[in-house]
Amino acid sequence: MGVPVLVEKSFLKIVDLLFAILPQRTPSLIALQQCRIVSHRGEHDNKIIFENTIEAFDLAASHGVWGLEFDIRWSVDLVPVVFHDEDCLRVFGGDKLISQMTFGEIRDRFPLIPSLEEVIRRYGKSNHLMVELKKSTYPQPVLQTEKLKDLFQGLCPAEDYHFITLDLPMFDHVNFLEPKALLPVGEMNFKQMSEAALSKRYGGVTGYFLFFNDRLVSKHQAQGQQIGTGFPASRNALYREINRNIDWIFSNHAVKLQQIIKQQLS
Repeated sequence: MGVPVLVEKSFLKIVDLLFAILPQRTPSLIALQQCRIVSHRGEHDNKIIFENTIEAFDLAASHGVWGLEFDIRWSVDLVPVVFHDEDCLRVFGGDKLISQMTFGEIRDRFPLIPSLEEVIRRYGKSNHLMVELKKSTYPQPVLQTEKLKDLFQGLCPAEDYHFITLDLPMFDHVNFLEPKALLPVGEMNFKQMSEAALSKRYGGVTGYFLFFNDRLVSKHQAQGQQIGTGFPASRNALYREINRNIDWIFSNHAVKLQQIIKQQLS
């Protein structure tokens, strides 16, 4: 999910502070047991543990977090890697574009950036994978689509993983999948993405929890679609989403939320 990161963080902090002070009833034990938390780029602070790295995913997975969200970029020699930005400046201090480096260069200069293959091999089947297709140019679309198909062939679409995107044409690059494995991400255009999900019979829709009111949630669930919302960080915001029967809760504080659920279930 992606507006500029600093803007996103400020927005999310303000929204969560507002929802944190609104009392919420404690969800039922069944609802707590059915809650599915998704770690957004892994459990990271970008100081000690960096986003979209094996260490960040390991930390989330080791605390029982159900799902891992991450982003795909392509090296110049067409190796898919797990990274959010076009370049490494924000996270690692390097301003060269991912798409201008070979995978070997990426591995030498930024060894914490994993390949998509490494992430699938390590977490496939044990964690649900929410794979974001970033808006980018595909210089060899047929070849790149085949590479993605090969990498995911050992997993079951919609059961083991979904592809998500902010830019619907990017779904053309995973045309080997049925619509049920695809989830558009809505930001300010959440109504448009909601309509696209319904008309194209996607598996559901995801977006900021502020935008998805109860009427919209019910509309999708009535069509058998699932809803993912982000990004609660507080107990009350978490409880609100669980009580609304949200299917997946994306969070930058997934371990904290998972521990809240664990405490209630103990």
